[in-house]
Amino acid sequence: MAMTLRTTPEQDAAIEALAKRWGVSKTEAILRAVEEARVGAAADDETARADEVRALSAEMKERWGPVLDRLGSV
Repeated sequence: MAMTLRTTPEQDAAIEALAKRWGVSKTEAILRAVEEARVGAAADDETARADEVRALSAEMKERWGPVLDRLGSV
């Protein structure tokens, strides 16, 4: 699929710099940057979910810990 990308001169310069640094075309630099952002976002989502699970686990341990301790000592 073909796509036209309109950029500002500053954005074009940034793309050009990435392409030069990576030794690839500007198109490939854009594709790599998008893929890195996608992978990074997925990792951020996974970290956020893990943090949420830890927080909920701590909350449940605080709330039900004494009951579970008593049940375990029966």
